[in-house]
Amino acid sequence: MIAQPKNSMTEQAYLALERSGSYKHEYFDGEIFAMSGGTASHNLISGNAFASLHTQLRGTGCRVFNSDMRLKVVATGLNTYPDVTIVCGNFQFADESRDTIINPMVIIEVLSPSTERYDRGMKFQNYRMIATLQEYILIAQDKHQIEHYVRQESGQWIFEEAKEFTDTITLPSVRCVLPMSDVYDGVDVEQEPTRMPRDIPHE
Repeated sequence: MIAQPKNSMTEQAYLALERSGSYKHEYFDGEIFAMSGGTASHNLISGNAFASLHTQLRGTGCRVFNSDMRLKVVATGLNTYPDVTIVCGNFQFADESRDTIINPMVIIEVLSPSTERYDRGMKFQNYRMIATLQEYILIAQDKHQIEHYVRQESGQWIFEEAKEFTDTITLPSVRCVLPMSDVYDGVDVEQEPTRMPRDIPHE
């Protein structure tokens, strides 16, 4: 979740800030953006998705990370922290510090009013530049809805949507399933306060 940009800086200075500080920022094109905390629903949903996938991926050669793992899109220079990331096979890192991955197989973002346009638009444009990325999943926190994009051999992305609490999303690249009932376990989507959308950076 992204607030307003702070001062422009080099990527090296940005990484030094991230590695020495206690707050997370997104970095793109010389600007950094403070990442604010999520709502109760946001944290529950991302945690539920992480837990479900972590259990299924044991012993498969794939690993799932939460939002503490930084991701870099090498082609564009975007540094960010997806809510959930899956990497299969050997980890590839941006540098010798080994704290920024560059080869995700699956990325999951939990939508919020302040970032929804960005997650659907410019951020997904950046993510599509990652050669290893096979699936992109967007999860609503104010209603039962999961949007699933799967890369085809042609380079096109096929879209499917789940809206019923009994629906299940299948992740073919990692041979997992993501039941809607698991994702929204303990989440009361009617209780979160309504927020007015804000303009999103980078658009």
